[in-house]
Amino acid sequence: MHNGNDGDSLERAAREFTKARPQLFGIAYRLLGSAVEAEDIVQEAWLRWQNADRSGIREPAAFLATVTTRLAINFTQSARVRRETYIGPWLPEPLNTTADPQVGAERAEALDMAVLLLMEKLNPVERAAYVLREAFDYAYSEIADILETSEPNTRQLVSRARKHLSSERREPVSSDAHRRLLEVFLAAAQDGDLKVLEEVLTTDVVSYADGGGVRGASKIPVFGREHVSKYLIAFASRFWAETHVSWVEVNGRPAVLVSTDGQPVALLCVDVSARGIERLMWVMNPDKLNHYVASLTA
Repeated sequence: MHNGNDGDSLERAAREFTKARPQLFGIAYRLLGSAVEAEDIVQEAWLRWQNADRSGIREPAAFLATVTTRLAINFTQSARVRRETYIGPWLPEPLNTTADPQVGAERAEALDMAVLLLMEKLNPVERAAYVLREAFDYAYSEIADILETSEPNTRQLVSRARKHLSSERREPVSSDAHRRLLEVFLAAAQDGDLKVLEEVLTTDVVSYADGGGVRGASKIPVFGREHVSKYLIAFASRFWAETHVSWVEVNGRPAVLVSTDGQPVALLCVDVSARGIERLMWVMNPDKLNHYVASLTA
């Protein structure tokens, strides 16, 4: 039987959800590497929250984080299957972090494009444990509850994820150093200056172009300084002619938006260590680009 407080109760539920929403989106986005998929998960969490018996829930934020994490982990399975049929390299969907630099978290951890890309190699439960611990500062006991596992096992999951990421990635540089190197790289790429390109790229640099099969993006990653430099020089005159370049922020780092006739054609993100540029990430998939560009004017 409905009582007269239903309206009040739903209004309170909506307030509690709105308060938790940035964190819920931040969790889902880090687990899936896609803003669009994260929005779907958050929407599903809201439906579950509306339909839940909320009278016995003392901590709405904890309940919602649990629901969101579990939904995202389950969704990962189908997302993986879809990515196996994805044409060419898959890159995370870029986020404009100017409004919320941490994207709903305590710390801006596990938000970098390079980290999101590397986290694809973790299993979904490891990834969730790592994200909840490193970005959202959850206690191991809380993470164990969310993941329905033991606390010692949770510690192991986080430790394994940390080891994997640190073995695959060198310490990144500050945002200023990042931008300076990207400026040098950009000028050299536009001019087709092989000597400078070879100075700023690391020996084992990798270039990924995510075109989703739509544009003339390379269908395979390009490995190594020599190959990447030659690849960049080969399309320099074609690619950079008539383009307009603007500086933007992507996942907390300076990046470059390349447009032609007012239409975005690529978003260039780089991973930079003290050695130089370790990864070039060209987001060229129109869906990902358009979603990002729309967020700049939102």
